Amino acid sequence: DAMQDAAKYAKRVRERSGLSQQEFSNRIEVSLETIRNWEQGKRSPTGAAKALLKILDRAPEVALLALSV
Repeated sequence: DAMQDAAKYAKRVRERSGLSQQEFSNRIEVSLETIRNWEQGKRSPTGAAKALLKILDRAPEVALLALSV
């Protein structure tokens, strides 16, 4: 199921960053509720959020550094 795959992907990206849901939410400026919805398969990231997750997956250090500026 595509929704569950997206949920697993979102959670994996966050966990690889070493951040809690709250910390991840703050860093990428997405509500905690949205992060939870992604990880529970209730919603899928789209648009810019989906692109950001792909960048975080491929180059997490660079992406997190850019987000901290």
